[in-house]
Amino acid sequence: MYRLMPQCVVRALAATVAVLTLVSCGSAPPAGAGPGGPPGGMPAMGVEVVAMAESDVEQSSEFIGTVKSRRSVTVQPQVEGFITRIAATSGDRVRAGAVLMEIDAGRQEAAVATLEAQRAARDADLAYWRQQSARLKTLLDAGAVSQQEFEQAAATVKSGEAQLAALDQQIREQKVELGYHRVLAPAAGVVGDIPVRVGDRVTRASMLTTIDDNQGLEVYVQVPVQQAPDLRLGLPVRLVDDTGATLHEATVTFIAPSVDPATQSVLAKAALERPDGLRNDQYVRARVVWRSSRGLTVPLVAVTRVNGRFFVFTAEKDGQATVARQRPVDLGPLVGNSYVVLKGLTAGEQLIVSGVQKIGDGMPVSPQPAGAAPASAAAAAAK
Repeated sequence: MYRLMPQCVVRALAATVAVLTLVSCGSAPPAGAGPGGPPGGMPAMGVEVVAMAESDVEQSSEFIGTVKSRRSVTVQPQVEGFITRIAATSGDRVRAGAVLMEIDAGRQEAAVATLEAQRAARDADLAYWRQQSARLKTLLDAGAVSQQEFEQAAATVKSGEAQLAALDQQIREQKVELGYHRVLAPAAGVVGDIPVRVGDRVTRASMLTTIDDNQGLEVYVQVPVQQAPDLRLGLPVRLVDDTGATLHEATVTFIAPSVDPATQSVLAKAALERPDGLRNDQYVRARVVWRSSRGLTVPLVAVTRVNGRFFVFTAEKDGQATVARQRPVDLGPLVGNSYVVLKGLTAGEQLIVSGVQKIGDGMPVSPQPAGAAPASAAAAAAK
């Protein structure tokens, strides 16, 4: 039933068993062991870590603000008529009082001329009655005329003086009206769009152009009524870009005493000291900083989310090795590129900030400070 094996085969099997016995007794290290990992386990993965430390944490809210100019005016005519000349162009920087355009003033000039002619006639009549009054006074003293005749002449003089004064006021009023036919810049600034053309008829309700001065800007922020109790003068307001970087800083200078019934919000204004790059009526991202306190933050890249909960990894000692430990955390709002830590971490712990998607709980790691060159790279650079 049994067949004898050849002697050469027996000797080969005996040699194989001896080699396997030598390896199992630890005469040679396993191929899988690596530096930093436990003997016989997987190699340690290089990760970057940062030491948790408290810093100033701001509690803020972000709103859409509107930039408004405190020196922006809308130019409207004070008379009706046809535009005969446009002296300015859009984009011109003008001084206060500069002529922007002119409106046909022929009828008004005629009205002023008529009143001036009437005044000349009244002035001649008044001069005559003054002479008559002086003659009658002389004759009265000589007893040649009655007191009544003299008093009638004196009354005529006073009436003429009153009429002359009334005409002077009418002429002054009509000249002021005539001046309105020259549209002047009410303030210094940059001329905006001019929607009218020469020959257009305008009324007092027509919009001729705007004058804007971007050196006097402030940002309007509509704060929901639920957060309005936290508003106070002097609160920091930061204008930020799409990345969250601060572009301009200001403080609240005005809080509306009433609520806007349409939006149920409270208007807060913040004056901009150096409004470079901003324009009137521009929308901006405005961040209102309510308060600042000491606390911990974790970078966005160090956080993972599983089943609606947030987790981070910390580097901890486990005997001679260093392993990654998954830690559940409670996080607050996102400030810049970091979350505010409410619960789950303490100052001094080593937070893993790289490779969090490739490691698991208990996995051996080789930590190094964030931003430092890997050990292999450093060795290569030394060579």
